[in-house]
Amino acid sequence: MGETGRERTAVVVEDDADVRLLLAATLSQAGFTVHTAGSGADGVAAVREHTPAVVTLDLSLPDIDGFEVCRRIRAFSDAYVVMLTGRSEEIDTLLGLESGADDYLTKPFRPRELRARVEAMLRRPRRLGDGDLAPATAGAPTPSAPAVQAPPGSDGQAVAVPAAGAAPSGRPDQVVHRGLRVDTAARMVDIDGTPVHLTRSEFDLLAALVAEPNRVLRKAELVRRLWGQDYDTGTPVLDSDLRTVEVHMANLRRKLGDDAASPRFVVTVRGVGYRLAPAV
Repeated sequence: MGETGRERTAVVVEDDADVRLLLAATLSQAGFTVHTAGSGADGVAAVREHTPAVVTLDLSLPDIDGFEVCRRIRAFSDAYVVMLTGRSEEIDTLLGLESGADDYLTKPFRPRELRARVEAMLRRPRRLGDGDLAPATAGAPTPSAPAVQAPPGSDGQAVAVPAAGAAPSGRPDQVVHRGLRVDTAARMVDIDGTPVHLTRSEFDLLAALVAEPNRVLRKAELVRRLWGQDYDTGTPVLDSDLRTVEVHMANLRRKLGDDAASPRFVVTVRGVGYRLAPAV
């Protein structure tokens, strides 16, 4: 299937016939060609056959649960996965995102919200252009900025911090930092030559950090980067989306083998957000 066709193809994995019909209608109205499955095994087969850009995945399925379905899908597909469930416990959110889901909605959901989430994900590029990195990572010198103390939980612009020292690798689309190499054009990451497999959300968070190594990126700013036009200027960021960023960041650290107590790559600025660790 060509890239254009794939961008508007979706697979719905849902055992409830009424919800499955609603999901299919919602995505069809948004311009998708929709394929449906009523079990986890059929869902994995449908994703393999149709190569969709988007998968909606029910957590409670009659054969295998959505966590396992997501893990199996992730073994061969980079489709955006939105988990849908009637459960609202935080542990389910954590497990869903850890299994490779990109987003998470609880039932009952609003069709408009699902469409907005899907469109926001599709706006995130598969490849970042050469000019997308900040000058500091593309080789241009950037002066060090003094640290700025921000009030906990404030929702403003990124906070300047002492230079983190991320260095260009000789190519404008690659950054090397303490053995971590981020290739934004190929969307690939390795540590000391060993590949690290990230979800799209995890990669986008890491790319944001290495693109601006001298700033603290607030959680609210990272939410806006992940979900874009879902948040117009001045629209308050939902606590659930802040939590989703936290979970994605925790998964990113785990895959990087990072120790939160003595971070090599990602530093948490308590009450504010995250920044790239200093080079030394």
